[in-house]
Amino acid sequence: MTDKRIALGGLFTETTHFLSTTAGLDHWRNGYVLQGEEVFSLRGATCEEAGMLAILEGEGVEVVPLAAARTVSSGPSTDAAFAYLKDAILRPLRENLPVDGIALALHGSMTAVSEDDPEGDLIAAVRTLVGPHVPIVASLDMHANVTKKMVENADGLVAFTRYPHDDCKTTGERAARLLLDLVSGGKNAAMAFAKVPLLASGVRGMTFGDAPMAHLTAAARLLERQPGILSVSIVQVHPFNDLPEMGSGALVITDGDYPRAAKEAERLARDFWARRHEFEPHLITVAEAVAHGRAIEGGPILLVDTADCVGGGAAGDSVSLLRDLLALGISEPSLVMVVDPDAAALCASAGIKSMVSTEIGYRVDPSWGKPISVTGTVRHLLDGEFVFSGGAFGGTIGRMGLSAVLQVGTISVLVMSRPTYDWADEQFRAAGLDVRQAKFIGVKNPMNFHFAYDGIAKASFIVDLPGPNPATTAVLPYKRMKRPFFPFDDDSAVTPIVYGERTK
Repeated sequence: MTDKRIALGGLFTETTHFLSTTAGLDHWRNGYVLQGEEVFSLRGATCEEAGMLAILEGEGVEVVPLAAARTVSSGPSTDAAFAYLKDAILRPLRENLPVDGIALALHGSMTAVSEDDPEGDLIAAVRTLVGPHVPIVASLDMHANVTKKMVENADGLVAFTRYPHDDCKTTGERAARLLLDLVSGGKNAAMAFAKVPLLASGVRGMTFGDAPMAHLTAAARLLERQPGILSVSIVQVHPFNDLPEMGSGALVITDGDYPRAAKEAERLARDFWARRHEFEPHLITVAEAVAHGRAIEGGPILLVDTADCVGGGAAGDSVSLLRDLLALGISEPSLVMVVDPDAAALCASAGIKSMVSTEIGYRVDPSWGKPISVTGTVRHLLDGEFVFSGGAFGGTIGRMGLSAVLQVGTISVLVMSRPTYDWADEQFRAAGLDVRQAKFIGVKNPMNFHFAYDGIAKASFIVDLPGPNPATTAVLPYKRMKRPFFPFDDDSAVTPIVYGERTK
């Protein structure tokens, strides 16, 4: 295929509406915003663009680099940031037409202040530029909000198959292979998405063991083995945006057989709905988790605070867990982290070995709690840079900004200036903290902690704490999401909504 030209770009973040903050271009640049030839720096990383590049360049295709932007989750992007990033993709595309196909690495649950569906808006704009016959294939996160605009304007949407998301690169490879099949004329994609009104957190969304998503994704892999099936994606929508008609379900792409795609997608969506109660987690208080942990010999014991998950859009500034641990008089060595640029600066000004008294927490998004007063010793200072070991950011630099380890009694508090995605234990390691030496560890991700702690953790407990990404969506004040939807409503007779094939 050496005579083919494929344009490649990406726009990846996950947002939440239950924050008081927005994400400007500076927030995006704390991840990365690569333009033109800079996109090729992602070769060898573990993101979707890296997988796309490996397949396309391996086939001798000329890759036309557009822009690739990726940042840690947050509140909605500002209109100015979205306009800049959209133009960074569209402008070089316009200047390099014609092309034979478009490969996009998207999340699917991004929002902007004035745009509910930035990814759908972007795909539609690309479609306008290239016309109706040039194939567009996009990769998506498993937690995408798949919209009608996405389905109508793309030829193929291919989502992650695993959670935790250790298949970002291979998803990019799958998307690129599908695109090459369409560009060559060897396949004719017919795509359908069927969704049901189920909004559940990711706590029970793992794709391993006996979890509901494990059964659903296994069914998807079986279907993909059938002749004529090009791709099957199970999508559990990121539930922390408040948008009309969000839902979870299945994307099925066949080789030219739309009725079959719609039928199979609806079948899988019905199975999703039948398993809805399995997605609700079991929560306990911090006091109960500590009591259980103390009854277990050794450690570490993980205290999972999903409500402040930066990877899901939270600010990372919650100190609810720290407050409860201090109130319990924790005497065991423990690790927690918090985003608080003011406290980090104060620690740096005081210097290592200095005693510091300060308020800490809820500086970024004060809508979810109040700071607490602590006194501790500054043990370590760092510039906050580290390299992600895998996942959507693997091989790229994480930037916590000026950071400090503040020792408060037996609790080592990693105080960061900026939020960064939690993949494994990179942040603790960058600060010289050994997770194997801790009895209790505060974890702010509902799933990725498995990469750092499986094999060493003695137990993990989902603790019930306040925040914009709670373990159950039943506590959130949705206003725009149309009723009925689970877990607020439980209608066994729900009929999936199906979005159809793009009109060629």
